[in-house]
Amino acid sequence: MSEILSKYIPEHAVVPVFELIKANNVHLKIVNERITRHGDYRKGLSGKHEITVNGTLNKYRFLITLVHEIAHLVAFEKFGRAIKPHGNEWKYSFQLLMVPFIRPEIFPNQLLPLLARHFKNPSASSDTDATLALALKQFDQQNDKNYVFEIPYGSTFRIHNGKIFKKIALRTKRYECLEISSGRVYLFNPNAEVELLTP
Repeated sequence: MSEILSKYIPEHAVVPVFELIKANNVHLKIVNERITRHGDYRKGLSGKHEITVNGTLNKYRFLITLVHEIAHLVAFEKFGRAIKPHGNEWKYSFQLLMVPFIRPEIFPNQLLPLLARHFKNPSASSDTDATLALALKQFDQQNDKNYVFEIPYGSTFRIHNGKIFKKIALRTKRYECLEISSGRVYLFNPNAEVELLTP
């Protein structure tokens, strides 16, 4: 397991992560990319704790995602199944599990202050923290996608499911975009990855 983990997470995180997996009796599956989520946790019918993580994530996002999912397991075991999936009990568990990893041997210096700020009150997805998501993105493999915040107003773009939108306005932190076929307005996070069609 350590050899497998070393392909997906930073070197100095391998031993402590392996200990977390063993201590919590986790069955870890590394899967192909899913657009809608980075990972998930469920307790199988056999009682086994099953965690899946996308194998396409960069090593820093993979580590955060894996610890995020282990935090679900820990929170449910400690506080019971009636808690909210991303409520205070999960936040507390996630902070407790993640803080030992926020150090320069594991994360690059430019990520450390962003992680420290994020984990004061972790959100359901690191993607909703646009600053952290953008910083993590620089460690991804290069692709031809753009972020919504980068493209000009009035330009059209396509998302992963083929739907086409036009960027029209900024509403507080997210962008209003008009779906061309339906005429409905949707809100996009600034760091949503899209394929630019017309500038």
